[in-house]
Amino acid sequence: MKKTLFYSVFTLVFFTQISIAQAVEDPEIKKMITEIKAENLEATVRKLVSFGTRHTLSDTKSKTKGIGAAQQWVKSEFDKFALESNGRLTSTIDYFTVKADGKRVDKDSQLGNVMATLKGTDPNDNRVLVISGHLDSRVSDVMNIKSDAPGANDDGSGVAAVIELAKVMSKRSFPATIVFVAVVGEEQGLIGARHLAEYARESNWNIIAMLNNDMIGNSLSSGTNLRDNTQVRIFSETIPFLETEDEAKMRKATSRDNDSPSRLLARYIKTVTEQYVDQLKVKLVYRNDRFLRGGDHTPFSQNGFAAVRFCEMNENFDHQHQDLRTENGIKYGDLVEFMDFEYLRKNTCSNLATLANLAWSPKAPVNVGIEVKELSNSSALAWTAPEGKAPYGYQILMRETSSSQWEKTFFVKNTKAEIPYSKDNYFFAVQTVDALGHASLPVFPIPIR
Repeated sequence: MKKTLFYSVFTLVFFTQISIAQAVEDPEIKKMITEIKAENLEATVRKLVSFGTRHTLSDTKSKTKGIGAAQQWVKSEFDKFALESNGRLTSTIDYFTVKADGKRVDKDSQLGNVMATLKGTDPNDNRVLVISGHLDSRVSDVMNIKSDAPGANDDGSGVAAVIELAKVMSKRSFPATIVFVAVVGEEQGLIGARHLAEYARESNWNIIAMLNNDMIGNSLSSGTNLRDNTQVRIFSETIPFLETEDEAKMRKATSRDNDSPSRLLARYIKTVTEQYVDQLKVKLVYRNDRFLRGGDHTPFSQNGFAAVRFCEMNENFDHQHQDLRTENGIKYGDLVEFMDFEYLRKNTCSNLATLANLAWSPKAPVNVGIEVKELSNSSALAWTAPEGKAPYGYQILMRETSSSQWEKTFFVKNTKAEIPYSKDNYFFAVQTVDALGHASLPVFPIPIR
């Protein structure tokens, strides 16, 4: 059925006609969201917990206990989805060897990330989206490979989201490629994520977004006893790890300290989440991760990719990295009983809305610039259309310099526009959009002299 994007329009006599854009919801994305079920996520978490411990260095031979059994089960789930994908989804366990480091790896070990790849349908579209959760778990002693480490929330929640999204999204086709991965070695030093990120860089993967989900299923904080299942945190780096000297000069010249590719991705997630997912707000946290802590998105950021972390609003440290025990009436341990599966469902839907919009969107505009050859109280922007299928149009995003989120959106059909707002007072970005409202990631403009 042919669908049309509608905009409420007012006309400005500058380079082109400009419209105020209104959000358009894709019914197929809304349908996919209804297919994400809290009970399915709970069943997956319970299955993951049943392996006893999923410590990275635990048993790899048993069919019922340890990390090896968990890996095989996750792959078997991916294989089920592959059978219903008409060959679009394939799965593997990417094994690799890690040398003993005298720290958190006490002997040479074979590790393996469990991956499912939903190949893009457009041979001319090399964009890749990665979504991850970490399969491994731990107790108080990070080297304890014997004791039960349920890892229900940390990070059974993230892995459950990855599995559920692979099931739902593999029934559809997308121009871009989506990689669903349950990484290992997170608790031993982000080993699995680093292996994948470095492989992706060496292989020239065009990863436009990496979504790391780590602890997204608990809604009650320890200590403060705050309960909140209506907000999720998105962590994003500020200055890119791989920033070149020229890029640093441009960042300083344009004051784009708050507009790294990862931060532009974080704002994108906030926009689509609050458009598609009821009763969930995105809290943008402007640091790479929790204070002095890290996650599996970090190696991707370090290798030059836009990467963010999804994390619950309030962590519960009684149920994180704890031996199973009861002390002074407090029950410790990362158990299923402490999780909020409706909250996990909403956070999974946030990931879905982001992935689907990006995978269906046109490629981002290129050569995006803002003219500075003349002093003016207007802002003139110009860009080049991307290769491939022509976009329906473009959206110019605008916000005050003090604002954390885009505040106004202008729709244009051409590749240049003049906006009656001063570049001295506002930040801008440009994204492509199709007729169903699927938008690319925004591109921050550089000066055109």
